[in-house]
Amino acid sequence: MKWTELTILIVVFALVTGMGFAASRWRRAEHLDHLDEWGLGGRNFGSWLTWFLIGGDFYTAYTFVSVPALVFAAGATGFFAVPYSIVVYPMVFLLLPRLWTVSRRHGYVTAADFVRARYGSGLLALAIAVTGIVATMPYIALQLVGVEAVLKATGVHGDWPIVLAFAVLAAYTYQSGLRAPALIAFVKDALIIIVVLIAVLYIPAKLGGWGHIFHAADAKFAHSKGTGDGTLLPSGTALGYSTLAFGSAAALFLYPHSVTGVLAAKNRDAVRRNMAALPAYSLILGLLALLGYMAVAAGIKPVTSGGKPDANTVVPLLYDSLLPHWFAGIAFAAIGISALVPAAIMSIAAANLFTRNVFTEYVRPDASPATQARASKLASLVVKVGAVAVILLLNPQFSIDLQLIGGVIVLQTLPALVLGLYARRLHRWALLAGWAAGIGSGLWMLYVTPAVNVSTGQQIRPHWGSAQYALSHLGLHTKLTVYTGVLAVAVNLLVALALSPVLRRLGAPQGEDGTVEPADATDAAADPKGPVIRRTAEADEAVPDGPAAPAEDRRSTRRGPGR
Repeated sequence: MKWTELTILIVVFALVTGMGFAASRWRRAEHLDHLDEWGLGGRNFGSWLTWFLIGGDFYTAYTFVSVPALVFAAGATGFFAVPYSIVVYPMVFLLLPRLWTVSRRHGYVTAADFVRARYGSGLLALAIAVTGIVATMPYIALQLVGVEAVLKATGVHGDWPIVLAFAVLAAYTYQSGLRAPALIAFVKDALIIIVVLIAVLYIPAKLGGWGHIFHAADAKFAHSKGTGDGTLLPSGTALGYSTLAFGSAAALFLYPHSVTGVLAAKNRDAVRRNMAALPAYSLILGLLALLGYMAVAAGIKPVTSGGKPDANTVVPLLYDSLLPHWFAGIAFAAIGISALVPAAIMSIAAANLFTRNVFTEYVRPDASPATQARASKLASLVVKVGAVAVILLLNPQFSIDLQLIGGVIVLQTLPALVLGLYARRLHRWALLAGWAAGIGSGLWMLYVTPAVNVSTGQQIRPHWGSAQYALSHLGLHTKLTVYTGVLAVAVNLLVALALSPVLRRLGAPQGEDGTVEPADATDAAADPKGPVIRRTAEADEAVPDGPAAPAEDRRSTRRGPGR
């Protein structure tokens, strides 16, 4: 047992817990029992707070341990997270301000709220909501992977510390809502930045410099039997690498917790500034990935769990072996907090989806704002319990594979959400059919892909092995692979595009559009303290934009006829 590191970890966790409970009184609103207040922090987060919140949401404990672990095991392939975390921001710079504007005007809490109103289809919104919840659950469970890795490095084994940590997380999230992870994100990001900068300066000096580090990595991968590993990308892997990076970038802001962080911003400018500034985190991510090569040079041996080495422990073990024990304790605390912040946001986002698009839509259409807030609080507890159950009952390696499945699944919400922000040319039933085709084809491609050990090249199991789909399955004589999510969303779009004109010709009900028109204010600066400039084909008009519409007033626009 490493008592110095463990003591510092416990002390920092206790301080963060206190901040979580105190957050309920931070920027306290007059009506806290309202879903806008509990689930979106009152929609009043400024640029800096939004930056820390979204950054804390994206860069998780799983990122801080798994990206270097993949570099440790497979080399350059692990750096795919760096380009995708860069290319995503120009993409969403065009999309998220639009989503924020229309959501603020109509009081939407989730992306499925927008889809419900845009296409007049509760069934399509239900599909989007269920997809988001299913994709988020394993993501929450994977935060426990980071906590497990830290605990194993300190010599603590067993499930009870994880259960205790998430019980405390559930308690202060239930009380404080989104304000808790928003406040803790300041501490989390500050610790991560300090730890990473010191590690990439101090550890290479201890190991003899970067030349020695890369030489050690080259020597390891030169003797590897894996076909896809190396300090540089092997030939024939560029297509799989690039499509994985692009697909992961497209999926990143489709996750419910990403939308929640954006809708909590107090104005459109805060969203735009964050999309311009968030790439700064990508620098930290690139430095984090290099820790994998440092672990190779340091001769780190992963902790064995269940008879197999757990690569996720290499970063905590690297810190513990080369950094002073007191600073290793701070590093462990940073990783632990990096699990709590995103797990809280993810559980809140999933709970909001359940409340708005399942409970309020089908169970209690007359639910008051206070009832919606209570339902969301209870749902967030259920989500956390489910995430803990996933990590305790399933093999941890399988739970990581579930995250890959989650990315493929959440990409199937792209046509309805992203295209709906710009036009309404796709029929709602065609979008639903495309969603079903994308989910079905994506799961089939994942099922037929075997799991292969990256170091030995040996097959581990015949199914659910990777998110890279071999084009040879399509009858092509090639060893090229493509990210399954990209192929599945292509199927989704083709089905939706093909069926839309057919359904219109058959006179299928199109559904009433409850949002503003596409040519309306989605491109105008929308500040809640000032007017929204609506640009229509007929004339320009200024319409005051106050706070989000109350829940009682929204329900009439959310429940158009038909599904």
